[in-house]
Amino acid sequence: MLESFNFRVMFEYYPLFLKGFLSTGWISLVSLILSLLVGILACAGRLSRSRLFSTPAAAYIETIRSTPLLAQIYFFYFGLPSLGFLVPELQTGILALTLNSGAYMAEIVRAGMQSVSTGQIEAGTSSGLNYFQRLRFIILPQAIGVTIPPLLGQAIVLVKDSSLLSLISVMELTRTGQILTNERFMPAEGFFAVAALYLVLYFLLKSLSTWWQKRLIFRQAV
Repeated sequence: MLESFNFRVMFEYYPLFLKGFLSTGWISLVSLILSLLVGILACAGRLSRSRLFSTPAAAYIETIRSTPLLAQIYFFYFGLPSLGFLVPELQTGILALTLNSGAYMAEIVRAGMQSVSTGQIEAGTSSGLNYFQRLRFIILPQAIGVTIPPLLGQAIVLVKDSSLLSLISVMELTRTGQILTNERFMPAEGFFAVAALYLVLYFLLKSLSTWWQKRLIFRQAV
């Protein structure tokens, strides 16, 4: 099958593929950092005893998780301008990825936080620590340790989901395959290269996950 591929054209488009690869990488990195922050805040809100925080957090998490990412991307892309907010395509895509992944991050972190023994939390309470101090010094350090593997799994999902940004003309990896297809009408070559580069990103994240799990203090005993 590969004999029919025009690898020469693929190499001609190497600078474009490299640009898309790097763009996908930094878009995913920015979205990952922001989604982790959003996830921690949403998780803290959902676990709060105050309905002022728990109700909006629960509504956000359940709304995002019950609707497809593509619908969310289109909602922000077409909805924000109609509300008077002219946001560029790139920022719109990062916003959609951040809010979508943040909801899943919130549930992952919540599972990790609830795995912390109540005895340690009660000890922090008896020591005079308030809720946010207990969160910072007792709960989150252990929760993050436990949830690193599923968080990295969510990071891999985020990288693959970033391909949907090509539908709103964001210049990323999948978009480069579309450009090659439109200019040379070679979809097999274009998306073969795209798939190969996504595979490189996947193995980079998989290697990071494996490396971290070997050094994870809080990993489960085999």
